[in-house]
Amino acid sequence: MTGLKFAEHPHRRLNILTGEWVLVSPHRTRRPWQGRVERAGCVELPRYDAGCYLCPGNARADGHNNPEYQNTFVFDNDFPALLQNTPVESYAEGKLLYAETEAGICRVVCFSPRHDLTLAEMSTAEINKVVELWCEEYRKLGEQPDISYVQIFENKGSLMGCSNPHPHGQIWAQCTIPGEPVRELARMRAHFESKERALLMDYVELEQELAERVVCANESFVALVPFWATWPFEVMVLPRRQVASLLHLELQEKMDMAGIIREVAVRFDNLFETSFPYSAGIHQAPTDGKAYPECTLHMHFYPPLLRSADVKKFMVGYEMLAGPQRDVSPEASAEWLRKQSAEHYRRTRGGDDN
Repeated sequence: MTGLKFAEHPHRRLNILTGEWVLVSPHRTRRPWQGRVERAGCVELPRYDAGCYLCPGNARADGHNNPEYQNTFVFDNDFPALLQNTPVESYAEGKLLYAETEAGICRVVCFSPRHDLTLAEMSTAEINKVVELWCEEYRKLGEQPDISYVQIFENKGSLMGCSNPHPHGQIWAQCTIPGEPVRELARMRAHFESKERALLMDYVELEQELAERVVCANESFVALVPFWATWPFEVMVLPRRQVASLLHLELQEKMDMAGIIREVAVRFDNLFETSFPYSAGIHQAPTDGKAYPECTLHMHFYPPLLRSADVKKFMVGYEMLAGPQRDVSPEASAEWLRKQSAEHYRRTRGGDDN
């Protein structure tokens, strides 16, 4: 033990997944807030919206009509960020300026036919169908010879740039491995070569032993606030068993993954009694045909809300110019989330029960 007091002393924490340091300033939560305030509260949405391009049967921008889907639905993004037929070209100027084309595929995943739901208000069985679809898309896209990485993610809420409230996420599959997974894999590989054990397996075992930052858990997965968390209520979901990708999950593990995703999403909403915005995504083994014994499947949740639904955390000033910084300690945010009910607040108030 040292004299460092997490709840009082400004200090740095090492992110073992990226090698970056995070500045923690817990004393700053005592300062008065005089920044921007926005009105909280959930907007009531209809079960079906005739103007929504993701609802069953409706027309999309490319002229096609969605099928009358009953569970999940996936299609090629009508406005993709990556194009599969991009020609291979490169650019170099003065040994300082470099660029090269990047080919890929962008898919949209509708989680539910209902326009008015989020993952927090779907059942575990319904979310399990999403997990199954993620598995199938990861497999199909990853089998293509020009695809090296499949990034599955969701932006929830207009605050995170989501232009449509219909419950959905995206999948971007591309020919190179993106920067964030590259950094994580390098740290995982170094630990594996040194210890002959998976970095995140050692980490999740330690977190369960300390029991300070664990939010919730089930037979197959643990949800926790990382020791190095940057966002106020950042959460990482980790498997209890070493698995490199979604394809290695057994049937019960898929259901348990769905269950813990639902529980994290419910606790987020209950914290400030609002539809909690976040960006979330899955990191797993690349699909470039190489072996990745060091890789552990995991899911990140990055929510921007800081003190309430009215006060947000933005990456500005120090964060943009120097490095990540947070005011609420990971231990405090884990405790607040842990205290939340696993039953959605709208249901406890007698709201819609699906």
